[in-house]
Amino acid sequence: MEPTAMNVTKGKETAIFAGGCFWCTEAVFLELRGVENVLPGYIGGKTQNPTYEEVCSGYSGHAEAIKIVFDPSKISYGELLEVFFATHDPTTINRQGADVGSQYRSEIFTTNDTQKEIATAYIELLNKENTFGKKIVTKISPAPTFYVAEDYHKNYYNQNKDKSYCSYVITPKIDKVRKIFKDKLKH
Repeated sequence: MEPTAMNVTKGKETAIFAGGCFWCTEAVFLELRGVENVLPGYIGGKTQNPTYEEVCSGYSGHAEAIKIVFDPSKISYGELLEVFFATHDPTTINRQGADVGSQYRSEIFTTNDTQKEIATAYIELLNKENTFGKKIVTKISPAPTFYVAEDYHKNYYNQNKDKSYCSYVITPKIDKVRKIFKDKLKH
């Protein structure tokens, strides 16, 4: 597994979010206009070149995350944050639904100071407005090395819609995005 560089083509930016299972978050962000690429992977741990099994064990310290390459002239970082917070529970530590462990934590990995400022301000606003009824526990950290996940994780939902996890967990998230964010969809 190769770590990926944070640099992307001119005019494009990178966002990295950990919001539980990367099959879910990847599927959500692939729906959005301005999102050019979404890669599932691992970030924030101590193990170099981790495998899925090592991350699932919880001992690697990595979170399942997605690296999003987006065109800021079509969708802003703030809009990506809006979708991120609307499609996972940012108030639980190391848990998303039935998925439990540090690999399912809510964390934003920033690639520059502007992202850190926007994410910090957005979390402060959500807490001030008591959007979730309890305090947001999402961490904001500078992005260390992002390790791309094994090939079978890429575009997982679209290739496995008939599997029960996809039907019961991911499809409702996709339906929510299509309903709430229809003005931000690719199609």
